[in-house]
Amino acid sequence: MKLTKFYDKAYDWILDIGPKLIIGLVILLIGLWLIKVLTGRLRAQMLKSKVHSSLQPFFLSLTITTLYVLLIILVMTVVGFQLTIFTTIIGAFSVAAGLALSGTLQNFAGGVLILLLRPFELDDNIVAQGQDGIVTSIQIFYTVLITADNKTVIIPNGKLFNEVIVNVTREGKRRLDFEVKLGYAANVELVKATIWEAIKNTANILPDPRNRVGVVALEIDGVKFIVNIWVNPADFMSTKLALHEKIINDLSTAGVKLPGM
Repeated sequence: MKLTKFYDKAYDWILDIGPKLIIGLVILLIGLWLIKVLTGRLRAQMLKSKVHSSLQPFFLSLTITTLYVLLIILVMTVVGFQLTIFTTIIGAFSVAAGLALSGTLQNFAGGVLILLLRPFELDDNIVAQGQDGIVTSIQIFYTVLITADNKTVIIPNGKLFNEVIVNVTREGKRRLDFEVKLGYAANVELVKATIWEAIKNTANILPDPRNRVGVVALEIDGVKFIVNIWVNPADFMSTKLALHEKIINDLSTAGVKLPGM
């Protein structure tokens, strides 16, 4: 009698659950096939759109994980599992993880935005967070710079993206500005002609845009000349040093009295 009841209950259970299990299995197989197809198309589209190589694995992983989670939830719902407790656990875990990793998530979000919006790229010279250097690596969580004195600087992307970034390289040319202060006894036209000659004979100074030399201020203790020249970003410091030295020597040779002499 008990065995008969057991068979009856088992038969009823199979009639009730069996179709759901079969439908769930079909949905699972179709879902796995669709995920594979969508992943392949997403990979091809990212290559076509030239999405940054650092972002491609992230987007693929995020898409695949999301699709798998949705598929599992769909299958469990069709089969008849109660998801209330499961959803509560996931929600609590997400809140705890978000609180624990808030700084990391901020860096992650900053890295994604930098790679998508591209305020700078590899080999660009940027000034940010008080650092001036060449970008050698852009990662999801941080960006690496090499400074002119060969120091490696690692800047978290969260701070980097939320502050001012000066991209020195992007425009292709950089203006070099400096001032020369001389006494009132100096002949203005002679000084200007001497500086122009120094500019003409210094390497790596660009003719376009137009360079400029002139008197910028009249102060109590002397005349201040402004010099504006254009150079390629990579030649900025070497040209500045060479031109400074050239101007001092040429002014001295021309008989212009330099301060302190």
